[in-house]
Amino acid sequence: VGCEVTVLPATATSDDVLAHNPEGVFLSNGPGDPAATGTYAVPMIRTLLDHDLPIFGICLGHQMLALALGAKTVKMGHGHHGANHPVRDIDTGKVEITSMNHGFAVDAQTLPEGVRETHVSLFDGSNCGLAVDGRPVFSVQYHPEASPGPQDSAYLFDRFAEQMRNRRAG
Repeated sequence: VGCEVTVLPATATSDDVLAHNPEGVFLSNGPGDPAATGTYAVPMIRTLLDHDLPIFGICLGHQMLALALGAKTVKMGHGHHGANHPVRDIDTGKVEITSMNHGFAVDAQTLPEGVRETHVSLFDGSNCGLAVDGRPVFSVQYHPEASPGPQDSAYLFDRFAEQMRNRRAG
């Protein structure tokens, strides 16, 4: 059971992405102000959302997804940097030890109807995750690929793979 991963630049258009007939789209991390990056990324993500693809975002990808869904981001006073950041999964109550590196956060108060907060920082209560109700679209503010827990966040990748398998099965 192999898989193919195609990496596209941050400036890729929705046509560039859709030309690969993806089973899912992973919005990765990156540096910068989400509002500035959003000028080109948000319209592309909105188009992908119209195609009902599984979408999983991390860090800046989380912020880009939130903006595409209609939420807002805010500059943090001190940001979150480094490992050992406790985050609570709101659905399960489980606490994950995460790695973070960001100076902006999604303002949970601006999440539109049908988008719910899924994770919250136990340091300052800031938003650390969201999901779109009834759709295979979710994201987290932290870096699950960094494995600081070390397996605390592995379930996120399993969830994304399952969503792609479900889409494939129709």
